[in-house]
Amino acid sequence: MRRREFLKISGAAGLAAAGGYAWFHAEGGRLRAGEDSAYKAWSQWNNDEGGTGIRLVRAAVVASSPHNTQPWRFRVGEDFVELYLDTRRSVAGLDPYLREAHIGMGCGLENLLLSAAAHGLAATVTAPSGPLDAPGPALPLVARVDLAPAEPKYSELHEAIPHRHTNRSVYDRSRELPAGFAGELLATCEQVDTRLFLFEESAAQEALVRISSAANLALYSDPKVEAGSEQWIRWRASDAERLKDGLTVQNFGLPPATATAVSLMPLWMLKRASAPKQRTEMYERQMRSTRLMGVIAVRDRLDRRQSLQAGRAWQRAHLLATARGVAARPCNEAIERIDHERSLGLPAACQSALGQVLGDAMWQPTFLFLMGYPTLPPHRSPRRTAQMVEMG
Repeated sequence: MRRREFLKISGAAGLAAAGGYAWFHAEGGRLRAGEDSAYKAWSQWNNDEGGTGIRLVRAAVVASSPHNTQPWRFRVGEDFVELYLDTRRSVAGLDPYLREAHIGMGCGLENLLLSAAAHGLAATVTAPSGPLDAPGPALPLVARVDLAPAEPKYSELHEAIPHRHTNRSVYDRSRELPAGFAGELLATCEQVDTRLFLFEESAAQEALVRISSAANLALYSDPKVEAGSEQWIRWRASDAERLKDGLTVQNFGLPPATATAVSLMPLWMLKRASAPKQRTEMYERQMRSTRLMGVIAVRDRLDRRQSLQAGRAWQRAHLLATARGVAARPCNEAIERIDHERSLGLPAACQSALGQVLGDAMWQPTFLFLMGYPTLPPHRSPRRTAQMVEMG
């Protein structure tokens, strides 16, 4: 089982009724996110204790993060903050060039910049460019933010930071998104070397479903990809509490009874209960429930700075959706498959298929997402605190 999969588990409701209360008592009810130290970062996101720099980091650490790997480290000075990528915190074969990791760094950077503006600081960002497929250090600098006093600039995106959570539940396709929302998204994500493609028509959406479904099956037939993803699943609340990262069962978008049942089952049983065909059908159902699909594209998908910019665009898009009461989630199998094909020396079939949907060869897709109204509320993800990721 992987984080993208909705499980079809026989007798899930019965298991939940029989064992749910016992499990919650045994685990201390910790999957009710927010009641223990694995979730404190969400309530501390705007705490000013420790100075300005660490306050900005507190906002950064609750940003969107691929597979919730939280690959960031921060060096805080009196008038600057530096962001470093911890290359050890990766999903291995699923992200062979650390492209998604850099996108996650961009998400953290965007939260940091929004916090700086809200607290009266002008920020100047310096981010090195270069190819992602070239060798580099284990802890590369991805951005430096120099800070200077300025007038505070409040924004609804900043206010949405603690409320933004990925929602992987099935969406309610019968509900239309707010009037003008697509235009707001386009304006919010506009920046140099980044373009947002939005798809609301059924033909284009169905093409993306087919491409993503095929990519999902192809990716997870590779044991290295499977292992890279599995290492970030926190099956028990005690694991989330100890590690403060990864994806819990509550983050899968499952109904509460099913999520509780899954948490009670041993891993070998989960894998037996989740056949490839069932997984694919449920994955496609989730995609087809959305009102809006989007693709963030850049000029060069394997450029460090452009990947960072793509992450900033996704963070702003997700924060805007949160402010409008709209749910959102990444849906990146097709993009991951592009990297996977390249790393194995295979023909660029997935890149070609996505390029046909975009219809503009000048732009390379680097992030695919879904938006709509959810049928289930989201759950917070476990997070390391600012102090845990600050470099001495």
